[in-house]
Amino acid sequence: MDILHILSKAHSGWRWIVLVLLVAAIVKMHMGWKGKKSFTTGDKKLALFAMIAFHIQFLLGWILYFLSDKVKFVEGWMKVDSLRFYGMEHVLMMTVAMVLITMGYSKSKKKNTDAEKFKVIAVFYTIAFALVLVSIPWPFRAALGGSWM
Repeated sequence: MDILHILSKAHSGWRWIVLVLLVAAIVKMHMGWKGKKSFTTGDKKLALFAMIAFHIQFLLGWILYFLSDKVKFVEGWMKVDSLRFYGMEHVLMMTVAMVLITMGYSKSKKKNTDAEKFKVIAVFYTIAFALVLVSIPWPFRAALGGSWM
């Protein structure tokens, strides 16, 4: 197997870890915010692990962006669904999601109350998660060549 194939499989498989951690963090933060709970070290670590997992995924994605044949800037590439998706839409939306997750985690550290900490992570991570979901080349988006693994 070549390195491109390995990186592609790693990027595709790691998404499940990212999605699980994001869902866990979002649910935990919403429950803490609405339930007026104390913001614990465990809550902070869960948000941090979700952010780190996303950053690893983001790094793998950028490596693939420059190596993969799915990104081609040829004449008319914006008119080809798959080339436009991988060359612009996917990378742009995932970059925005990464910035939101990083900002949410960072801003939470500056908040004074537990409710504010939960709220800022919950809001930023939820928006980022929505962007991630619409930016993944899911298998039902056949034109993009997505797969479950």
